[in-house]
Amino acid sequence: MDRDLAGKDLSGADFVEANLTGANLSGANLTGANLSGANLTDANLTGADLTGADLTGASLDGADLTRARLTGADLTGAYLTGANLSGADLTGADLTEAHLNDADLRGVNLTGANLSEARIIDANLSGADLTGTDLTGANLSEANLSEANLSGADLTRANLTRVNLTRANLTRVNLTRVNLTGADLTRANLSGVNLTGADLTRANLSGANLSGANLTGVNLTGADLSEARIIDANLSGANLTEANLTGANLSSADLSHIIGADLSGAILE
Repeated sequence: MDRDLAGKDLSGADFVEANLTGANLSGANLTGANLSGANLTDANLTGADLTGADLTGASLDGADLTRARLTGADLTGAYLTGANLSGADLTGADLTEAHLNDADLRGVNLTGANLSEARIIDANLSGADLTGTDLTGANLSEANLSEANLSGADLTRANLTRVNLTRANLTRVNLTRVNLTGADLTRANLSGVNLTGADLTRANLSGANLSGANLTGVNLTGADLSEARIIDANLSGANLTEANLTGANLSSADLSHIIGADLSGAILE
């Protein structure tokens, strides 16, 4: 098969289980193409249009998808380890159980995408738009989500251990029972967020906005909450053993049945 398909019109083409390893598909029109099970390892897909394409189970490890258009594409179970998707448009794409470990997703648009149960370990999602994204059960441990927009995303049961969420927008996010052990949430916006039962052991929340958040039963053992805004939040039953609350604003917060809190230095009125 010809490996130089740059700029070609391949809309609706049938590439089921095709071997396109290292192929040049830059700028190609692959709208509605069937690439299920195809091998696109190390392929060049920069600027390619894959709108509505079927990439279920496809291998895209190490592929270059910079600025590619993948709106509404089906990438269920696809392999994208180490792939470059920076600046790509994945609006409404289905990435259920996809493998995105070590992928470059800087500035990617994942608005309304489905990433449930996906593996996104150590991936770079800095500045990405994840508005309304489904990340239930996804593994994002050690991923970089600094300054990412996660407004309205669903992160129920997600693994966010040691994730970088500095200055990220997490408003209206569902973080019920999420594992955020050792996460960096410095100056993140978590206003109104539901963190019921979440584990924030040793997390860095310095300067974070947690106003109106539901922190019922949250584990904040050893967490840094210095200078954080926790106004009108619900902390009932939360574990604050060895937590740093210096300069934290807890005005009107519900502190009933909290465990191990040292409130000296905190603002309570």
